[in-house]
Amino acid sequence: MARLELHNLSKRYGDHAAVAGVTLDVPDGEFLVLLGPSGCGKTTTLRMIAGFVEPSGGTATIGGTDVTHLPPWRRNTGMVFQSYALFPHMTVAENVAFGLEMRKLARPEIAARAKEVLRLVRLEGYAERLPRELSGGQQQRVALARALAVRPDVLLLDEPLSNLDAKLREEVRIEIRELQRQLGLTTIMVTHDQEEALTVADRLVVMADGEIRQIGSQRDLYERPADRFVAGFVGRSTFLSGRVTAPGQFETAGGLHLQCRGGETPGAAALALRPERLSLDANGMDNCLPGKVEFVSYLGAVLELHVRLSPADRVVVQLPNQGGAARANVGDAVEVGWPRDAGMVFAQH
Repeated sequence: MARLELHNLSKRYGDHAAVAGVTLDVPDGEFLVLLGPSGCGKTTTLRMIAGFVEPSGGTATIGGTDVTHLPPWRRNTGMVFQSYALFPHMTVAENVAFGLEMRKLARPEIAARAKEVLRLVRLEGYAERLPRELSGGQQQRVALARALAVRPDVLLLDEPLSNLDAKLREEVRIEIRELQRQLGLTTIMVTHDQEEALTVADRLVVMADGEIRQIGSQRDLYERPADRFVAGFVGRSTFLSGRVTAPGQFETAGGLHLQCRGGETPGAAALALRPERLSLDANGMDNCLPGKVEFVSYLGAVLELHVRLSPADRVVVQLPNQGGAARANVGDAVEVGWPRDAGMVFAQH
């Protein structure tokens, strides 16, 4: 367990900045998630922490020790790869023991630690099996056990659940979170899956184009996104293009006049609306607009309606599924409403 600090860490490949000056302070025992689309720099950042990628600039310290230019085996980090990277010809026990053998621990200590971590991940009875004899979820837990066996100061997880099916992914991410809390491990996980990130993180770091766009809790990023990118990436948003005409006043490209929060400076802007904040019970709301249902999706827990408000403006409305018939069908005329603070304004540059 240790505090991780990155200061202006960067990686360039020729003229391309894969990571452009990342600065982070991760307290001892925190579960931090790097979230962003493919190519945003999150995996490169993780690999610089692990020592598999040499930084072009900046520093990385673990527990107060500068590890920027140390090889991976001298950093005491545990890494779980997207592909698990298990040795196919080794048994589960041998895979788990590999890192300990590289550290030249005594055989009794190796056996004791391997047994301990296999118990932690609930694979005690699988020690003599080969990886091909295990399910995907079991292989993932072997990879996790191997990383934990070295008693790392920092646990690093690179898209560890991406090869699992949806139901198993949900189960295993909860297991990882519970285990991390139990051990109090400083943990950095990379993912592009926002649901996964929102489930496990103490804090999230949203990245795009090699830069950090926002750091905060789930509530911070969802309720107070720093920019349009974060509003669109964390959760779901409908964006209406238009302009701010006065503080708290927005005119859409289709000529609709709306009330919103923010928007102090007149000019071109986009209005972001969360689908679950919109309602068909629009009476008395700050914004109340007639529309026509163009598309309906049945998503189990919610019904999703795409409603045309003007030739240029369409919104998505999510309604809780309370059983019975759908509350609106394609072609229905409806009234859509939302409070002024549901609309977030982002300037168009």
